[in-house]
Amino acid sequence: MSGFERAGRVGIAVGIAILAAVVGWILFVAVPGNTTELFGVLFALVAVVIALRIGGNIAQSVFPDYNVAEVGVEGPITRDGGGGVPISAPGTPGADEIVDLIEDADADDNAEALMLRLNTPGGAVVPSDDIRLAAKRFDGPTVAYATDVCASGGYWIASGCDELWAREGSVVGSIGVRGSRMTAADLLEKAGIEYEQLTAGEYKEAGVPFTEMEEEEREYLQGLIDDYYDQFVDTVADGRSMDADLLRETEAKVFLGEQAAEMGLVDELGTQDDVEERLQELLDKEVETMELEPTLSVAERFRAGAERVAYAVGAGVASNFVDADGEFQFRV
Repeated sequence: MSGFERAGRVGIAVGIAILAAVVGWILFVAVPGNTTELFGVLFALVAVVIALRIGGNIAQSVFPDYNVAEVGVEGPITRDGGGGVPISAPGTPGADEIVDLIEDADADDNAEALMLRLNTPGGAVVPSDDIRLAAKRFDGPTVAYATDVCASGGYWIASGCDELWAREGSVVGSIGVRGSRMTAADLLEKAGIEYEQLTAGEYKEAGVPFTEMEEEEREYLQGLIDDYYDQFVDTVADGRSMDADLLRETEAKVFLGEQAAEMGLVDELGTQDDVEERLQELLDKEVETMELEPTLSVAERFRAGAERVAYAVGAGVASNFVDADGEFQFRV
């Protein structure tokens, strides 16, 4: 932000505060007389405080102090960030909230570029693609920045950005899809429990953990995983202008940032300061970033704190195998 813009913001805020103080003095002190002077002073002070906040907001809209919106994707990627069996840390934004933040940034004239900070091992397929599409639609330069981990669904998301940066020690890759299930048939038999469900359609119960998996069922589910994998490879190849065969040759392995850069999986290595310097080149001006976060009510903050305690005790282990309904699940 230039010195002129900084001075302009201060001038607007101070001017509105002075105006409010004068108006407050006239209305609450000078006019009513001595009997209400004490309360008048208090009202005048309150008016000044309120005016400072209003003035600050007006000044920020006239002279914004940022031109790059930063949005973080943290932890396993889910639709709503939790619910059911907690497969992500409680209180973290879900994919829908992240998409909303990116769209808000796109609608904000002050946000000329988007920095998408990634620290995720992956997650659900469609929510990952929703975030990728939102980043791809952003009208301006988009740079994805991997901190600790940018794997699987995180890499899927990064393919929607113009560039991907990482640290030398970042874990990058895992271009693959997995599906998993627990088999509880033997446990039910030992407990003397018999599972029976009426269905219509040969594969309606495919992936249910209460029966042994038949070979035809396994082939059917493997076909779905293969289709997701082809979609993953094609999406990344198109978004990052890479050869699909090279992506398949990675065999869904993860790589440290330096090796990933040598393979072309990452465009550049650097810190967040380096990413901001790159954005400065792309915008041809000094950049100021502002991180966008979902707005949480007091009740939501309290609930998130309580969930974090439960999560830390050990919740979420079973999510590596099944979803909230005990069904077979696909994850990238």
